[in-house]
Amino acid sequence: MSRTTPVPVDALRTPPAGQDEEARLRELGYQPVLARRMGSFGNFAISFSVISILSGCMTLYGFGLGTGGPAVMMWGWAGVGLFVLCVGLALAEVTSAYPTSGALYYMADRLGGRRWGWYTGWLNLLGLLGAIAGIDYGAALFTGAFLNLQWGIAPTAGSTFLIFLVILLLHAVLNLFGVRLVSVLNSISVWWHLAGVAVIVGALALVPDRHQSAEFVFTEFVNDTGWANPFYVAAVGLLLAQYTFSGYDASAHLSEETSNASVSAAKGIVRAIWVSWIAGFALLAGLTFAIQDYAGTQNTATGVPPAQILLDALGSGGATALLLVVIVAQLFCGNAEVAAASRMVFAFSRDNALPGSALWRRVSSRTQTPVPAVWLAVGVAALLAVPSLYSATAYGAVTAINVIGITPAYAIPIYLRLRAGKRFTPGPWSLGRWSRPIGWTAVIWVAVVTVLFCLPQKSPVTVESMNYAVIALAVVLVLASVWWYVARRSYGTPSAYGTAREEAEIAEGIV
Repeated sequence: MSRTTPVPVDALRTPPAGQDEEARLRELGYQPVLARRMGSFGNFAISFSVISILSGCMTLYGFGLGTGGPAVMMWGWAGVGLFVLCVGLALAEVTSAYPTSGALYYMADRLGGRRWGWYTGWLNLLGLLGAIAGIDYGAALFTGAFLNLQWGIAPTAGSTFLIFLVILLLHAVLNLFGVRLVSVLNSISVWWHLAGVAVIVGALALVPDRHQSAEFVFTEFVNDTGWANPFYVAAVGLLLAQYTFSGYDASAHLSEETSNASVSAAKGIVRAIWVSWIAGFALLAGLTFAIQDYAGTQNTATGVPPAQILLDALGSGGATALLLVVIVAQLFCGNAEVAAASRMVFAFSRDNALPGSALWRRVSSRTQTPVPAVWLAVGVAALLAVPSLYSATAYGAVTAINVIGITPAYAIPIYLRLRAGKRFTPGPWSLGRWSRPIGWTAVIWVAVVTVLFCLPQKSPVTVESMNYAVIALAVVLVLASVWWYVARRSYGTPSAYGTAREEAEIAEGIV
């Protein structure tokens, strides 16, 4: 089901609000095969669950303590959140015009041509798979901290990796039951996250006898990186916020399973970002005000600095209970990310972009779920985390892989939409006259952070402390370039659905 020539951006009519989404999908070139059982709240919930402030903020909090400390964490969160909101707004506008599971790469293909779509797809896929690895490994770290607090079991690299594999297996199984279960879990996840943040912040505000001063929380700068330049350190420290603010393209990837997707998916992206922005700031402030011993928090035996903050401030019982709240939130997050990544695998394979595409695009006739794509997503995520067995800094590299893979993929369709100008016909959800200023702000921000997160995070740069994210990015781009010459004749997004050949190819994907 491929075409070698992209359709001009002005050749695709955007439907008015309320038009049947299945008809719109056929107009974009695809026969509906996934179950459209997700509502507007469920679509918002999946992006909010993937952003997961109780995953990103908590797992990289220790990283933030040494790369700029409280000042960079707090002000970095505020600033990064504003720029990410611009990215989300601009991306939502393009999503409204092209609501497909392929999301970013489909948009790039339609707006810029096949090569733009090809490389956007590979970057997006790298970021999504890196996100699964980062989220579920973070959940494994917190689970290890819980076991340490509850039963005194010292976490090791081996035990953490084993827990990580169990979590991956759990998420694969949950995703095989269909999108309705995924949607229900994500809806629960929203309230779990918001209630969890309220409980954690409330407990840390009320229980401890001693708190840090506002001056400490908003101005204390800490540099444990080995680099002398404070601006460089502060820039690297932005990884905490930028890593957390990723994955909101999940709303776009679930478009083909969402009612009124042309509006719901766009709103889902924007809502997920601003709700996370506010709640995340409260969470970081609550944790930082409650620090009792900075050095002790950094060098905690639990392996997880936020766990030590809870332990020092609330005691063993309170810390254990709240760690469970965090772990469950992280499990919700990882499950949502597997759903998003598997839809990307399915969509990319549907357009013959991956090796073995005929297998990965298969959909279960019983659950209407892309089963092989789910297993591929968790399998590759497991491989990405293998270096954590040998290097203590590997987790930082995995999170950076997520950021430098997925963040450029966000900007490409936004840039191409700006380049298209009046040839782009907006969907029912549009920024109007704000489209260009917000779009260019988003593109420039993405260019800056992509460079930042390819830079070394520690000095001196050694085999163990090197930022391997840039190598992972280079490898993926090289492999994508090589595979382009193998698959370029078969890869392509369709111009319209309805030919006998396309119907046969879709039928082959249903098992």
